Amino acid sequence: MMSYDRYLAICRPLHYASLMDRRLCFRLAAGSWINGFIGMSVYIPLMSQLIFCGPKDIDHFFCDVSPLMKLSCSETKTMELVTTIFSSIFTLPPFMLTLTSYILIVNSIMRIPSTTGKKKAFSTCSSHLLVVSIFYGTLIIVYVLPKTEKLRKLNEAFSVFYSILTPLINPLIYSLRNREMRKALRKFLGKFVKLLRPQEI
Repeated sequence: MMSYDRYLAICRPLHYASLMDRRLCFRLAAGSWINGFIGMSVYIPLMSQLIFCGPKDIDHFFCDVSPLMKLSCSETKTMELVTTIFSSIFTLPPFMLTLTSYILIVNSIMRIPSTTGKKKAFSTCSSHLLVVSIFYGTLIIVYVLPKTEKLRKLNEAFSVFYSILTPLINPLIYSLRNREMRKALRKFLGKFVKLLRPQEI
């Protein structure tokens, strides 16, 4: 959604307001929610059929599918196959759409004659591109690539990137780029500092 938004802002700036309206924003958000719901509606019944008879400690920082499968004493090949298929379906197409958007964006930026215009356009999308690269890179490593012993050990660290770091960074990047938001934050911090100072009697 964000890469499409950046594409419209840079490649079709005059049509941005008419194309990126509330109805389209709602549809894009609803599409993401429906994808997540479809994925979980398949995972949950399959996970509920697994038998757990061994240790109860998950070797992970949250209850993810792969660490849960390791604890199961029943056959998990079907679940592993579904995980690989779903990971490919829900990760690769959005990644390809994002990649296509950024190829078009970079192509459009390179045609801007002024250096200032190029810098401004790149600064608009560079932070999102960095977050997207971290998000998709770690997701593909954890869920799509073959499970080697070295990657298994790193998967927990990679999981932190896509599950905690990117959702934490995204609002900060986009809200702090907004002048009104920065002004409101300064005002809030000023009031907070005043409250912390010892009051004179």
